[in-house]
Amino acid sequence: MDSANFRPEQVLELWFPDSGHQDSPESHSAYWETRMQGGMDEIICRDFADLTLAAARGLLDRWAETPRGRLALLIALDQFPRSLWRDTPAAFGQDIKAARLALEGIRNGHYAALSAPWEKNFYIIAISHCEGPDHLQRMDMLVEMTEELIADIPGTLALFRERAPAQVRRVRGIIEQFGRHPHRNPILGRVSSPEEEAYIATGDFPHLKKIEADA
Repeated sequence: MDSANFRPEQVLELWFPDSGHQDSPESHSAYWETRMQGGMDEIICRDFADLTLAAARGLLDRWAETPRGRLALLIALDQFPRSLWRDTPAAFGQDIKAARLALEGIRNGHYAALSAPWEKNFYIIAISHCEGPDHLQRMDMLVEMTEELIADIPGTLALFRERAPAQVRRVRGIIEQFGRHPHRNPILGRVSSPEEEAYIATGDFPHLKKIEADA
């Protein structure tokens, strides 16, 4: 595996295609559902396994020197492992690094340098994924960031101006109640509280919520 052959553009062209997905609620809903609910698993496992491993090993850290390189690395650390190592502890193994990468990008201006709100939203997703003692404080920050972000959502996607903040607030409520993402407990071998068991039994998790264009 020669990490020198991997380029940020490979990740960005896959994750943010010039497909016009933002032109209608239907196509944009399909864009999000594909990425959030396993629709990219096959291509990531087939074509991006070595790149994902290189990112996890720190071999692509140089990408973080530029705003778009940082975004590509963030996707490779936060999103790709969830496909490549789905339903194993390794799926969450890069969450701390990804969250730190995103938080640093907010501080150094890389986040602000991104123009598309769906690109910026992957910063928010990565930070919300990462469990830890400051998780609730980070979720409070993300609620505010999302409220600011929706101003950049085009009018054709107006319904997402309500859905994006609602999604973040829902995750915040879960972290406030449990202090972690309980749906990971079986995968990570963690003992669930009775309240967590009841929550897990519902199967109603934010990341599995269907995105309906006409809802």
